[in-house]
Amino acid sequence: MDIVSIRKDWKLIESLIQNKSKVLDIGCGEGELIKLLEKNIHADSRGIEIDPKLARKAIASGHNVVQGNAEEDLSQYSNQSFDYVILSQTLQAMIKPKEMLIELLRIGNKAIVSFPNFGYWKIRSQLMLKGKMPVTKGLPYTWYETPNIHFFTIKDFHQLCRDLNIIIEKSIGLTSKGKQFNIKNNSFGVNFFTSEAIFLLSYKNYEPIKIKSSHKTFSNTSIIASQR
Repeated sequence: MDIVSIRKDWKLIESLIQNKSKVLDIGCGEGELIKLLEKNIHADSRGIEIDPKLARKAIASGHNVVQGNAEEDLSQYSNQSFDYVILSQTLQAMIKPKEMLIELLRIGNKAIVSFPNFGYWKIRSQLMLKGKMPVTKGLPYTWYETPNIHFFTIKDFHQLCRDLNIIIEKSIGLTSKGKQFNIKNNSFGVNFFTSEAIFLLSYKNYEPIKIKSSHKTFSNTSIIASQR
């Protein structure tokens, strides 16, 4: 089966990005998503990949990719270097996912994050009935060989975003069969039925609030409210 057909989240990620945007794909592999974005929405796409073999393949295919560890090397990018930063199916494999989210929105105006939902009913049922770490289509590894370090649910992710004052602009859920739905509009039971989730994130930008004093000497004073 072609890898593009396996990754149901890629077309949804593409739908969240405006044409001709500057994009960084973290954990880009051989550059398949980069290729799709460049072809379909004419994105100026870059990538970073920790696996040297995959990075070399991406570079050999003509993609603008560097080999590096995102948890150590994102500091090389200046603030707001990209319109969008993508972290697809990788957050759960990060040593410090909280710090990673902060970095995504430092170097990008918006971040797109997708991850498998550990609150999905098939995972819950395996834990309850078998008493063993679950193995599913979305989480196909046994506990001793999995690259995933942190397992978390949609509710956990929502709480982290609240703690970091991150705005969830859009949220899309996928069932194991690929059916998609708006998470925000289907809050009841969404943590139970969602196999995979995709989020569009940003910080809220506040417009300057000008407050004029009744005293003449302070008539030009303004106060700027900022989230950050």
